[in-house]
Amino acid sequence: MRIMQIITRSELGGAQSVVIGLSNSLVENHEVILVAGGKGRMWELLNPKVIKEPILSLKRPISPLWDIWTVFKLYKLWLKYHPDIIHLHSSKVGILGRLVFPKNKIVYTVHGFDSIRLAHRFFLPIERLLQKRCRSIIGVSLYDCNNLINEKITSNVECVYNGVITFNKAPQLKHEFNNNRKRILSIARLEKPKRFDLFIEVAKLLPQYDFIWIGNSSEVTKLPSNVVCLGNVINASRYNFICDLFFLPSDFEGLPMVLLEAMSYGKPIVASNVGGISEIVLDNINGFAVENSPIVFAEKIIQILQDEELYSEMSKKSFSLFEEKYTIEKMIEGYLNIYDFKN
Repeated sequence: MRIMQIITRSELGGAQSVVIGLSNSLVENHEVILVAGGKGRMWELLNPKVIKEPILSLKRPISPLWDIWTVFKLYKLWLKYHPDIIHLHSSKVGILGRLVFPKNKIVYTVHGFDSIRLAHRFFLPIERLLQKRCRSIIGVSLYDCNNLINEKITSNVECVYNGVITFNKAPQLKHEFNNNRKRILSIARLEKPKRFDLFIEVAKLLPQYDFIWIGNSSEVTKLPSNVVCLGNVINASRYNFICDLFFLPSDFEGLPMVLLEAMSYGKPIVASNVGGISEIVLDNINGFAVENSPIVFAEKIIQILQDEELYSEMSKKSFSLFEEKYTIEKMIEGYLNIYDFKN
């Protein structure tokens, strides 16, 4: 098959990680064209066999001039490649792509419905209007699927959980943090809806632990002495190897790739109970999904890190849940079944 993957931004994030994993895996047996806006680091992580088609006019904010030009560029790519499958990722591309391409070729993945409902609510009526302009709409969690139905975006939604590659251990990273203190890791952009403010508040409540934040600028000022911001790091998930627990405070999520990566390293998780997080972070099993409260976050982190038996059980369960449902192979299988059916 000739498969075209399209996503709005090429800056690294959860949806981009899905697209990278899909493209690099599918290109071994299919022709894959990747279309995205910007000059982000996503391009550097693609298999050389993937055909790259950047569109500089494709941007996240609504801009009539840029968006009209993007529609024209997408149509030219359709004429150039005539792909068998056009897989749209993210709400902006989900709208523009459905205006351009034949509906029987389109698969559309919604990477976190709350990002539409809360951050881009004006997209909702457009989503309802365009719901029949594709053959399949996919949610990355049952939470998203149920909301797509309840908001009358679609009555025919399929669920494909995100999946990640298991990375090798990285013992050399231990030299960067050579003390014996417990370490808590967060990987996220320094922007809404990620709650860096909550991360800092929790770090202040737990001075006995070190907190590491990876994502965006490393030049954050006025940090507590037990907080380190490393900025953008390639293969940031490797830092799970030298950390004891993964922490994700957030206002809304789909099915966070960073949590699946932490599970692949067998890490217990404390995270906000938003989006599909409660489907992968099972309370008292492999961590806790709780309200956005610094005190509650701190209590759960202490509960896990001070109880060696609980920590060991959560670590084992985190990895077993990952192997059971969230490997890259299971995600690829889910999408191929949809591609083959639509083709």
